[in-house]
Formats: sequence, structure tokens, C-alpha cells
Amino acid sequence: MAVTVADPEPAASPETPRRRRFSRAWLIRFVAAAASGYLLYLSYAPRPLWWLAPVAFAGLGLVLHGRRFRGAFGYGFVFGAAFFLPLIVWLLDFLGPDFGPGPWLGVTLVMALYLGLAGGLVSVVEKLPGAPLWMALAFIATETPRAWIPLGGFPWGRVGFSQPEGAFLPLASVGGAPLVGLAVVLTGFGLTRLVLRLTAKDFTVRALATPVAFTLVPVVAGLALWPTIGTGAQDGSLTVATVQGNAPDIGLALEGRRDVLRDNHLAESAKLLADIQAGRVPKPDLLIWPETAAAYRGDDPGIDQLVHSFGVPAIIGAIVGQPGNTVQNSAVVWSPATGPGQRYAKQQLVPFGEYVPARDLARLVTPFVDNTTDMIPGDGANSALSVAGTKVGVFICYETAYDYPARESVDKGAELLVVPTNNAWYGPGEMSYQQLAMSRLRAVEHSRAVVVSATSGVSAIVAPDGTITRSTDLFTAASLVERVPLRQQTTLSDRLGMWTEYGLLALALAGVLAGTVLRFRTRRTCAGKAANEAAG
Repeated sequence: MAVTVADPEPAASPETPRRRRFSRAWLIRFVAAAASGYLLYLSYAPRPLWWLAPVAFAGLGLVLHGRRFRGAFGYGFVFGAAFFLPLIVWLLDFLGPDFGPGPWLGVTLVMALYLGLAGGLVSVVEKLPGAPLWMALAFIATETPRAWIPLGGFPWGRVGFSQPEGAFLPLASVGGAPLVGLAVVLTGFGLTRLVLRLTAKDFTVRALATPVAFTLVPVVAGLALWPTIGTGAQDGSLTVATVQGNAPDIGLALEGRRDVLRDNHLAESAKLLADIQAGRVPKPDLLIWPETAAAYRGDDPGIDQLVHSFGVPAIIGAIVGQPGNTVQNSAVVWSPATGPGQRYAKQQLVPFGEYVPARDLARLVTPFVDNTTDMIPGDGANSALSVAGTKVGVFICYETAYDYPARESVDKGAELLVVPTNNAWYGPGEMSYQQLAMSRLRAVEHSRAVVVSATSGVSAIVAPDGTITRSTDLFTAASLVERVPLRQQTTLSDRLGMWTEYGLLALALAGVLAGTVLRFRTRRTCAGKAANEAAG
């Protein structure tokens, strides 16, 4: 009888388990990168979870550990997409169903590419001595070009803006948003190294000293600066009133109903005036209306009468007609005796919102191009308005995300900062709270009280230490009246100006260059050893 012997099972290829392990590891890293990006999002307002930001970067650091540039770029991109998708979902409310999710996804894609580049650069400097510092510098360095390109940049979501409170915030008085962001990322990457050392086979207590230092020094430095944050009046104080007239929640359709904004703010101002006359609230020294609450060419008798009735000067957010049928988004000083006078015009305009770049291309994706008139940007003059016996620095809405408008106003002697904003476009989501968080950081950065005046919320009075003393709810009509300190002290951040950011950028570039040279030498050394072994 013939006996059939089964063929032995083929031996497993040594490549098979390796390939499976690679796939499993890749999936774990992908999920961890996405989870870390979402964790970073959770650290932003309206949630007071600032401490989640360094934890998020610790997770990213573990994902990027040992990766080459291409892999690190990919994981950084995933991290960025998981962060920006929920962070700017309010774009859907702004644009409405006519646009669909395309613009929201497009902005997320571009921003995620920047974070992908950040991940790649982190991998380049990871082997340098003092790696967590170079890794943090490389990551924060990508925020500088992100504020420039494309179309004037989009600095929303800078790491520093996750810190309107907590241990890192006082660092804003030294180096503004760049230094705060660096401290957060450095703490996170320090935690990464601490975890790696604790799990290493050759673990020693002595080896923990460096990662512990990188983790704790930024936190301790921030806490040590808290006593230096001044809040007291240095040149008297001012009672300010900001009016939130409210607006319908209709997104971009509000463009054709600007008369509603004006009428609502006139009505709420009349209520405030009645409360003042009845003694229920104190009379203000300065009245503030939010961004684009009015529109006029020449004069507005209704606002004229209102300001005259209050008997105090006002800063009115208005679209002001210019020669040649052009307009500017402005903050206008309105005198009760002489009407409109000195004004500040918004410098940093919102692309596709206040002007349309590349109209022929934009026409392919939006039905509103031909009905949109480009606003004219301001030149920065009058960023410190002379009103109510002091100088008031003004930066409008979107400009809060940029460093230079507030800095310019303080350089020109502003003792109080005012942020007129029209957030009615963006629905009931998180945009207004995210913007308020930026204003809170600006308060500490410049040691000034900040008045956020919003059409539909959130309006707020912010103390020079970033504390919110009073605020309103979204989509309600309300007014705030509060006495605020006038301050003249300039912070180290004011005196250093842009050199903090450019200095950090230069250090990051030096680190990337050194990391590239180190990688090249390492590869050449390894190639030489391999050749010698083959020859032997």
C-alpha cells in the first residue's frame, strides 16, 4: 500500500513576522499620533485643561522616537489633522451648506502639512545632545511661516494659545506666545525622554536628571514669574462700557443684514443708558461697540445722537466707506460733541471673508465671489487711539492671533487694549472662546487690561493677569460696565519684540543643520564599517 507523506509545512520566512510586527507597530503609532493630536485640541478653550497640552506632546514624542524624516512627517501630519479638524470645525457654521466641508478640510490639510513638517524636523534633531530642547525649537519654528503663508498665514491653533491660564502663562510677559509654546512643547518632549529612560533596560536613577530638568524647568519658571505679573493701576483707571447688541445666528448670510447689527446695538445701548440714568450701573468714561456694528459714509445721525446722550466718547466698530467705493473695517473714535474722528483700520484682513484672493480660482468653489467687495487694509496708523484722556490700543478680531498689532499699540503708548470683534458669523461653537483665550494671553504679554467687545459674544473684561473679571454669554444682548486699570509698564516681551520669535527660529535652524550633519556622518561611518566587514 502506498503511503502518502504530507509535505512538511514550509518554514516561516524570517521576513513574515517582521512584516506583521511592522504593520502592527505602524497602526499603534498612527492611532497614538491621532489620539495625541485630539488631546492637544482638548487643551484649548472653552475647556480649562491647559495641562493636557504637554501630555499631548509627550505622546507625539513617543510616536516620533526613532523615526526617519518621512515617517515622522507622516505621523506629524496625522497629529495635525486630528488637532485641526475639531479645532476649526466652526468654519462649517461660518460658510454654511452652500460651501460644504471643502474649505474646512482644505484649511485642515494645509495646517496639518505644517505639523507634518514639524514632525519631520523633530526627527532630524532627536539625536542631538539636549534633544528635548532642540525638538521643541524645531516644532515651534514651524509656527513662524504658518503665520505668513499662504494668504497672510493662519496662526490659529498656536501652541501658546492653549495656555490662557495655568503654569506657563506668565512666560508670555517674557517672550509672548512663542516662548509659552516652546515651554509647553519642551515639557512634553521632556516627559517623552523621561518615559523612555524609565523603560530602558540600562535604567539608572542618574540618567533621569536631564529629562526631569527639561520637564520641570519650564513649569517652575512659569510659576516663579507669577508674582511679577502686575495688575494695579499705574496711571489711574477708566470705567468702560461695552455693548453686545447680539445678532441672528445665520453665518455668512449676515453679510446682507448689517442694518440688524446697527439696530440691535442701538437698542441695547438705549437700555444701558436707561440703567445709567436710573443709577443701576455707573456712568462710563468710554463706550465701546464691537467690530462692524455699524456702516457709514460720512456720518450716522443715530450713532451721533446716542453718543451725545451718553455724554462720553465712544469707540465704534464700523465699516467706513472710502473714496472709490471702497471700505475699511475700522474702530472709530466718536466724540459726543464733534462726531467721528480718529480711527484705526484693520491691517490683517481675513482671506475670503474680507477680501477674495485669486478671484478666478475662488469662483470655482464659492458662489459669493462676484458679490464681495474687497476691503482695504489699514497701514497701522492710529493703533493707539487718543480717547477719554488716555491712549487705547485697538486690534480687531482676527488680528488677535497675530503678535504685531497689539505690540504696535503698546509701543505707541496704549494703556488699555480693546478688541472689537464680530463673531456672529461663526455660530455657537468654540471659535469665540478660542479667540478670547488669545486676548487673555495678550493681556499678560503686554501687562494691560483687555476689553473684548463682541457683537454676539463672548464679550469680556480681562485683567492684566489674564483673569476674566466679567463676561457675557453667546447670542444674547448684554452690556458690561467695569473699572479697569490703566498701565504704562512695558514687559520684557514688549522690549524684545519680534526678536524672541526670530531668535528661537534661528536656534531651530541651527539645530536642524547640526542634526543633518550628524545624520550624514553617522550614515557614512556605518557605511564604512559595513564595507570593512565585507572586505574582511
